[in-house]
Amino acid sequence: MTKATLEHLNFTATDPMSTAERLCRVFDWKIRWFGDSLNGETSVHVGTDDLYLAIYAPKEDVTDRPESYGTRGGLNHIGILVEDLDVAESKVISEGYIPHSHQTYEPGSRFYFHNEDGIEFEVVSYEAS
Repeated sequence: MTKATLEHLNFTATDPMSTAERLCRVFDWKIRWFGDSLNGETSVHVGTDDLYLAIYAPKEDVTDRPESYGTRGGLNHIGILVEDLDVAESKVISEGYIPHSHQTYEPGSRFYFHNEDGIEFEVVSYEAS
């Protein structure tokens, strides 16, 4: 059997390009692709050469949904591994996001933040703090 690897995750955002640009600044990522997608709507792929987030926007305004942790199939958070948690947190703050829920337990340290669309990101480092 071949080992499987997660390649990308797709979520809906109000402004995919703005979200992608901010994530590039926070995580030193790049925009891999952008353009028309499903039914002529918009997608932006942002990440590294190997892994990325596909950020999608429908033609119509996006709508709010119930809290994800209580919704079957809800997206609870996106985990991002970084080498230096302090540097990542300073970049998160510089983008206007508010870090919260700082925790350290095996196998590392982490904090969380919500982006402009309410998507929660977990930023984790396995390096000693």
